[in-house]
Amino acid sequence: MNTSSIYALDFDGVICDSAVETAITGWKAARSIWFDMPVAVPTELIEQFKLVRPIIETGYEAILAMRLLYQETPITDIYNHYARLTQALLEEAHVSTADLKQRFGQTRDAWIEADLAEWIHKNPLFTDIATKLQQLNQHNTWYIVTTKQERFVKQILLANAIDLDDSHIYGLDRNMNKPAVLKMLLNKHPEQDIYFVEDRLPTLLNVLQDLELEPIKLIFAPWGYNTAHDKAVAEQNTRINLQALDNFLTF
Repeated sequence: MNTSSIYALDFDGVICDSAVETAITGWKAARSIWFDMPVAVPTELIEQFKLVRPIIETGYEAILAMRLLYQETPITDIYNHYARLTQALLEEAHVSTADLKQRFGQTRDAWIEADLAEWIHKNPLFTDIATKLQQLNQHNTWYIVTTKQERFVKQILLANAIDLDDSHIYGLDRNMNKPAVLKMLLNKHPEQDIYFVEDRLPTLLNVLQDLELEPIKLIFAPWGYNTAHDKAVAEQNTRINLQALDNFLTF
């Protein structure tokens, strides 16, 4: 690693393995819309959610994903017709994405208030990530660039003894997409290499399409929420560097 480099890290799927917590929160929030869903989320639906997690960009979408799984929608149909199926649910329930974001955040807040230890337990960091980030603090400037609400990122970092200034966390609260955040970082650090680490291939492909972001160095995190097809496509792209978790942030 070059200690003068800047690192912009996605959170869910790169730092935190939040799939189980996201599924449960999505289920709880969905129950506030669809009253036919039972209190306890079936274990098998959590396992199915893990399979559809790569298609989800922002956490609140778990509300819709869990509803589709409860309705026994085949996983292949969710992948092939995700936009149409989720739009139909929004129209059926007369809710907006803004409403879903609010419900999702409030559901998480209620869980944290009721049992912070359990919530943290359902949000484990990937193997050795805490140590890697603690070391990163000693050598490099780094940021989190995520679609997660910032207060939840802060809770998880704090629980794992990772110190990162609030000004270095760019989450859903900022109303900035990831390319916009990366452009801001380029302006802020014009003389330094910036590495963007992301587990969602569509996000990386979106960055590749923006000529202003050509200086950004891209790292694909195969340990996160992606598919075998995603990995194969990433491997064929010369601008995307695949990095194993064992080698990630190695000093």
